[in-house]
Amino acid sequence: MSALQTRAIPSTGEALPVIGLGTWQTFDIADDPRLRATRGAVLKAFAAGGARLVDSSPMYGRAEDVVGALVQAQDLRERLFLATKVWTAGRAAGERQMEASLAKLCVDTIDLMQVHNLVDVETHLATLRAWKAQGRVRYVGVTHYTATAHDAVARILDTHPVDFVQINYSAAEREAERRVLPLAHDKGVAVIANRPLAQGALLRRLARRPLPGWAADIDCATWPELLLKFVIAHPAVTCAIPATSSVAHLQDNLRAGTGRMPDERLRARIAAEAA
Repeated sequence: MSALQTRAIPSTGEALPVIGLGTWQTFDIADDPRLRATRGAVLKAFAAGGARLVDSSPMYGRAEDVVGALVQAQDLRERLFLATKVWTAGRAAGERQMEASLAKLCVDTIDLMQVHNLVDVETHLATLRAWKAQGRVRYVGVTHYTATAHDAVARILDTHPVDFVQINYSAAEREAERRVLPLAHDKGVAVIANRPLAQGALLRRLARRPLPGWAADIDCATWPELLLKFVIAHPAVTCAIPATSSVAHLQDNLRAGTGRMPDERLRARIAAEAA
């Protein structure tokens, strides 16, 4: 497989591969050796493929614990860009939760800490500014997963110096194009696209249809590749984070980060297929 393409994080210029890994549901697993082995294989293949960003949250059950244990067991820390979130109210509660997340992920410094779904966002951003100054976090961000919150997300981007914003964006959920993506581009904020495959619903619907012949023009052989290329070809998007517990699906996702990318004409055709 060709090397993954990268995008620069605007606030520093650090290069980040365009395909990452979400962990909601897929890494929230019991302490079962077979389940741990499959997720370990996914992380190993992810790092071997040149990908870096792994995103989690305290909201995702045991996902942080599982990621931390597997990263430590496979000595992957230096190869990965670990992101998680704070998801509670109050300064003290937020600090306790972030300390717990660092312990679960087995790190002293987290690459990216995000305020999950804007919960008590002003309080936590103040804390995170201090943590960043102390070197406990490298980057600070905010997140949401619904289009109804995009205006609130935009207000934060307008008024606070954050490094990242994470929002829902796919060929089936294009509301971010209206305000959040242009604003992030103008403000120099990196964008992580969650739900890039619309939580799998879009794939299930399209699986009944043949892949368009023109998909080969941008080196796509599967629907996941085509739909992910739609997302990462947007000029404001830094990284998409599809979730999977399958090495085969992971490899499919990683191939989307290689080869030719769609121009606006082809992105419109992909969106039409997803409509």
